[in-house]
Amino acid sequence: MTDHPLAIGVLGGMGPAATIDFMAKVLRHSQRGAAREQDNVRVIADSNPALPDRNAAIAGTGPSPAPALAEMARGLAAAGAGVLAMPCNAAHAFADAVRAATPLPFIHLIDEAVAAVRHRHPEGRRIGVLAVAGAAEAKLYERALDAAGLTAVTPDDAARAAFMDAIWQIKRGELDVGTAGVRATAHHLLDQGAEIIIAGCTEVPLVIADGELPVPLIDATDVLAERTVAYARGEWGRGA
Repeated sequence: MTDHPLAIGVLGGMGPAATIDFMAKVLRHSQRGAAREQDNVRVIADSNPALPDRNAAIAGTGPSPAPALAEMARGLAAAGAGVLAMPCNAAHAFADAVRAATPLPFIHLIDEAVAAVRHRHPEGRRIGVLAVAGAAEAKLYERALDAAGLTAVTPDDAARAAFMDAIWQIKRGELDVGTAGVRATAHHLLDQGAEIIIAGCTEVPLVIADGELPVPLIDATDVLAERTVAYARGEWGRGA
């Protein structure tokens, strides 16, 4: 572990509760290597809910968030960030804009989640993906899983629409209603033979956790937090 960890820059606000969840997980992972308060990693966050809707942008029905994401990345770099993370799955359709904006390392949520599947559950082959419409249309997880030799199990159109409704409810703070919708979609994936499920939307871990389903649940937000802290501390090679 380095004596002077890099500051973590967070491109957040997509949505705000998911960003807070990510930062809480960063703290938890940071505390595991901290003997005192001063040993925790520094976090610089830009939580900007005004960013254009990623789903609409991917569908071609709304403006791209890429320019604003690039500006956020530059602002975090100017504020002293040494590594960047973006706790929003669908926003990774615009990851190239973030990478091009600064020379800072960018920890890729999708890639790290898929790596965690392979590392933690090497026997799994059919991977269920709880992701919003934009991430699905951009095939973010489908491509990453295919490159890893794994099969993505995804909701049909009706189940995807119901899942989107649930995610909007969670974003509005209607957790009870949203939880039911997320669980229903997870069981839809189980019915299709999913052996492992990735929480591929950062609102999902707000309402469901590993151990609450008959199969393992990979919390992509938690994976991102763990791997970003590891990078900040110079422990990158230790695995997911």
